[in-house]
Amino acid sequence: MSKYIIGISCFYHDSAAAIIKDGEILSAVQEERFTRVKHDSSFPKNAIKYCLTANNLNLNDITYIVYYEKPLITFERLLETYLGTAPRGIRSFISAMQVWLKEKLAIKSELKKHFISIQNELNPQNKQNIPKILFPEHHQSHAAAAFYPSPFEEAAVLCMDGVGEWATTSVWLGEKNNIKPLWEISFPHSLGLLYAAFTYYCGFKVNSGEYKLMGLAPYGVPKYAKQIKDNLIDIKDDGTFNLDMSYFKYHRGFRMTSKKFHKLFGEQPRQRESELTQFHMDIASSIQYVTEEIIIKMARTIRNETGQKNLCLAGGVALNCVANGKLLKEKIFDEIWIQPASGDAGSSIGGALLAWYEYQGNPRIPEPNDSMKGTYLGCEYSNDEIKDYLSKIKANYVELEDKELFDEIAKNLDEGKVIGWFNGAMEFGPRALGSRSIIGDARNKNIQSVMNLKIKYRESFRPFAPSVLEEDVSSQFDLKVKSPYMLLVAPIKKNLQKEMTDEQKQLFGIDKLNVVRSSLPAITHVDYSARVQTVNNKNNPRYYNLIKAFKEKTNSPTIVNTSFNVRGEPIVRTPQDAYRCFMRTEMDILVLQNQILMKEKQPSIKIDENWKQEFELD
Repeated sequence: MSKYIIGISCFYHDSAAAIIKDGEILSAVQEERFTRVKHDSSFPKNAIKYCLTANNLNLNDITYIVYYEKPLITFERLLETYLGTAPRGIRSFISAMQVWLKEKLAIKSELKKHFISIQNELNPQNKQNIPKILFPEHHQSHAAAAFYPSPFEEAAVLCMDGVGEWATTSVWLGEKNNIKPLWEISFPHSLGLLYAAFTYYCGFKVNSGEYKLMGLAPYGVPKYAKQIKDNLIDIKDDGTFNLDMSYFKYHRGFRMTSKKFHKLFGEQPRQRESELTQFHMDIASSIQYVTEEIIIKMARTIRNETGQKNLCLAGGVALNCVANGKLLKEKIFDEIWIQPASGDAGSSIGGALLAWYEYQGNPRIPEPNDSMKGTYLGCEYSNDEIKDYLSKIKANYVELEDKELFDEIAKNLDEGKVIGWFNGAMEFGPRALGSRSIIGDARNKNIQSVMNLKIKYRESFRPFAPSVLEEDVSSQFDLKVKSPYMLLVAPIKKNLQKEMTDEQKQLFGIDKLNVVRSSLPAITHVDYSARVQTVNNKNNPRYYNLIKAFKEKTNSPTIVNTSFNVRGEPIVRTPQDAYRCFMRTEMDILVLQNQILMKEKQPSIKIDENWKQEFELD
């Protein structure tokens, strides 16, 4: 009899659920995709219901439910931290206690109540038992999500995030079906929270704006790196570190940085949506530089201590794809594998796999590439479901067979059109990888600004990523490994770069943005880099064949790929979400599986909440 395990993460940010069968990941989805609340932290009721119904299961089929951390140890940290800083931080402490006393201290009974509600909705006639609930440690779940799906028989594992229960950085040894803890750095000393402090200081939202800070960094120079290292952080030769907590407030208040921090750099925190200056670009460059230095030093130490030739990464800091690219370039490890859902959402998978391998002691046979199935683990819709929906809303569409569809989209990309691409099972994690993507021609110098300002409605400085045929990656980028999850930054190939004029070289900050730097200007960042996704015929054959059709037409194997959403919203899940996003932006074409919709041919429909509810697909 098959054994199914559910893993969940929730109540902090990026709630998610995953289900595995005999160690195989069947489904994994984030709650935000259902509720349309970005980074939703609520109990993942919709995600759990999807995982069960998509696999024709009920709770009687489930052996274990695994919650991704130990809340009572986190509560212990909150108490101990407050007692160490009292009476400062009393307002944030009272606020936190209200939440804890209401739901988190009695989390086991709270989880049971939620699952009883789910079973009553799905099978009201059948009595079902709530499976046993397990509580691994936060970083243990991260480490499991990093190692168990990896292609390695054994590897060193590095987890870096804001904070779990106490750990902020941890190192593990993964061997066969076991992960063994080696050492850790504890709160309040945290690389993730250090980076988050600078995210806050530069006017971006903590826990979601860190990638904006990373994208801003190449516009500046790391002129404040020495100041950071001389004052804020003491970095040891082995990469371990201590923070001077007098510069921070995250351990004792609602804000991230203290007056001493602001005085050190000479400016107050930037107000959100206000002007970004060269100062902010240099600050971003400086903390990115320091972060890379710490990660590389730590990696050298881990290699020397463990003797392992492979490294697995997880935790929110592992989403820093610029640092990942630098780490790869250093060749400290022979191979690196990064969990594509490195944040807390991915810990739902880690928790479930921990129960299968460590708690139950089942053997592990690594998959040759990995066992994440390209992250295509979420909701999918048939052509019949999509056509029924489009007929209901009287949308104008044409259905095409695959070959004709790919050729038509390739032609439209070549003409400069921006296209919403809705294809197959939804991705798990923060990246759109060719299932819920907005795509364009990477050779078109206008595409970057059009996508940012007219479709994504986001900051103009932010770069877009390329999707490239796996077999062609080395002809386009200085990269010799696969990058299926868009987690590595690499330079554009030298022969594709364009020489800058002396006048262009004198430009600073955002003025650099409009300089055409390569024959792929839409995806070339100001430092000649790009966040690369390699696409193969196995994980996503339709997306692969689309790019291949584009290459046959244009001789270019690279297109622009950004997530199918607008600023402030989660990536689309349903055809309804996709159509709504299509109609409220200046996208030219929408592809829903084999249905192609032209913007100018659509009926004039007011997009509001009533319309959304009336035509909700599911």
